[in-house]
Amino acid sequence: MTYMPLSTLFRRLRRDDSGLALIEFAFSLPVLVVLCMAGLECANLSLAHLRVSQIALLVADNASRVRTSIDEADVNEIMTGADLSSTSLNLKTNGRIILSDLEPNGQTGANAGQFIRWQRCWGTGGFTSSYGVAGDGATSSSMASGMGPTGKKVSASSGTAVMFVEVAYNYQPLITNSIFGAKVIRYASAFNVRERTDQTIKNAGGLATSATASCT
Repeated sequence: MTYMPLSTLFRRLRRDDSGLALIEFAFSLPVLVVLCMAGLECANLSLAHLRVSQIALLVADNASRVRTSIDEADVNEIMTGADLSSTSLNLKTNGRIILSDLEPNGQTGANAGQFIRWQRCWGTGGFTSSYGVAGDGATSSSMASGMGPTGKKVSASSGTAVMFVEVAYNYQPLITNSIFGAKVIRYASAFNVRERTDQTIKNAGGLATSATASCT
């Protein structure tokens, strides 16, 4: 039996690169996994922003199209439409839609301004309106500039109303919250009503409060 000198063995081992690719891959795999996860989470967050903004636009548009007068049943149908459009978000559980009817308050002088005639909510997320509740501004100028964020407030013209919608959503991560942290996505949208002249919300079907989109 012939023995290979140790020096020769060491030289062969030093030149042997047969497992190099596998070792490099093992070192780079954790980095690649983290990058892939971050990329997927970023795409999911972007899609969530897009969907929430579209839902706000959809609800405001549909509520503004109801003609003649608006009923609790109409509001329920609008919210059902939003639910069907947001199944991937599970918005009913993870968020809230707040629909407000904004109108001139009919006051004169220093008390003239806008007011929220009624407000309806859908979804079990623990959110409230960022801009007011039903009755705000009715007898004062507290909402003289209208409704919305500073610099972007909207107001209704005399004899008409604006359907103002806020959507708040507790972001549900695709993989983990540790990448971006817990996030709340909020969007608002507003549409002027088309042909409706009676802005008081009706309840022709006599729906119980529990069967309406009450905010309480």
